[in-house]
Amino acid sequence: MRLNRCIHKIKTAEMAEFDLKSPHVSCLYYLYKSGAMTAKELCDVCHEDKGAMSRSLDYLEQRGFILCDSAAKKRYRAPLTLTDEGRRIGASIAQKVDSILDKASEGLDEESRTTMYKSLALIDENLQKICEEYEG
Repeated sequence: MRLNRCIHKIKTAEMAEFDLKSPHVSCLYYLYKSGAMTAKELCDVCHEDKGAMSRSLDYLEQRGFILCDSAAKKRYRAPLTLTDEGRRIGASIAQKVDSILDKASEGLDEESRTTMYKSLALIDENLQKICEEYEG
């Protein structure tokens, strides 16, 4: 929880100049890094529910950071892309994220860092399976 609170605090502080909140930052970051994505794909990578994602995307679209391919039957499955302004902000976010990740992993060599991320991913996957048992 402490890591999550720190990450949220850093996102809030770093994005105040853009008037963006934590979920907005994640959307712009992943769209910048991955290119066009659907709202469903963003929900999955950002770990946000459908309602929160919809509100974030509405905000980003109104601010002129993203475009939605309205030709798709359902907006939830429509490809979303960054506008020129969205790409500019996305690049700034990516640069800040990279800088913070470098600072956060000071003292770790590349092998240790890779092992740590693999371990965290495995723990996350295992906890998700346990949670599903409680739901099922």
